[in-house]
Amino acid sequence: MNAVALRRGESAPAVIQKPMPEPAAGEALVRTLRVGVDGTDREVIGGAHGSFPEGEDHLVLGHEAVGVVEDPNGTRFSASDVVTPTVRRPPEGANGYFERGEPDMAPPDMCLERGIDGAHGFMSEYFTSPAESLVRIPESLAPLGFLVEPLSISEKAIQHAYASRSAFDWRPESALVLGNGPLGLLTLAMLDDYDRTYCVGRRDRPDPTIDIVERLGATYVDSRETPVRAFAVEYEAADLVYEATGHAKHAVETAAALAPGGVGALLGVPESWTFEVDGGDFHKDMVMNNKALVGSVNSGADHFRAAAERLAELPEWFIDALVTRVVGTDDVARAFENDETTIKTAVEFDTR
Repeated sequence: MNAVALRRGESAPAVIQKPMPEPAAGEALVRTLRVGVDGTDREVIGGAHGSFPEGEDHLVLGHEAVGVVEDPNGTRFSASDVVTPTVRRPPEGANGYFERGEPDMAPPDMCLERGIDGAHGFMSEYFTSPAESLVRIPESLAPLGFLVEPLSISEKAIQHAYASRSAFDWRPESALVLGNGPLGLLTLAMLDDYDRTYCVGRRDRPDPTIDIVERLGATYVDSRETPVRAFAVEYEAADLVYEATGHAKHAVETAAALAPGGVGALLGVPESWTFEVDGGDFHKDMVMNNKALVGSVNSGADHFRAAAERLAELPEWFIDALVTRVVGTDDVARAFENDETTIKTAVEFDTR
């Protein structure tokens, strides 16, 4: 079967041939429909993130997948069920996080991530997965099911942000999303119940992401003109800040952009970077204004289910504008291109 993989020592993905996988006990065989591409995939290809499976000379890419159950293999699924797989797997047997059904809360050294870190991903014609790591979604969502995984990341982050404010009567009205990539835009679309929303980016007009931001009713903020640290002065202090840039300074600047009682959700994973911060002002602001910062990575099966429901509610025009490219394996290099016209791409395996 065809699979899209990164070989050791290479810096670009390639289509390779692999044998058809056979499901073990408790696993189902899934025929892949589409697999999304995101910034993490590009970081893996560039060598900035992730690792190869132990003893393997390649890593099958892809962690945002949707497929159809081909062989239920005695699991709770039926043939033709549309499913999307969660990403994390236990290394060398289960540990407490997986036993509790909380793999998304495991630290990096206690999990593998398919298509990212130590385990083959889903960017192949078929893949196998334990039943507990598959989430059934409506058949009508099959063409867009690769968006469930990124949406689930935001479902978890926002859930944790709200949980941090559950000790008092928190009534958020304004939200600021840092980053106008696919994850930032998906999150912005999820926040349609906020009175006022903003999105920070670094792009010049005309630009398709800015068009989406404004059509969603949000205000686009160019960080070259208004840095995040100045956002509260130039616009307003936000009740919720969602950071999806991986820009290390934003973790600190998020606090300055928050309203009293506000919460910032941090999702970006920056490289090492040392810079100066007024630690006293930062500490005092957090304490005196009852602010919170919450880190969030990965997501669990419940977040996937919530994401599938959310996906069904997103406006059709938004999805059409967001998904800018779907390619087959004969043109797979284009799926990983990153230019100003590209927002969200996917590799398609089955056109039936």
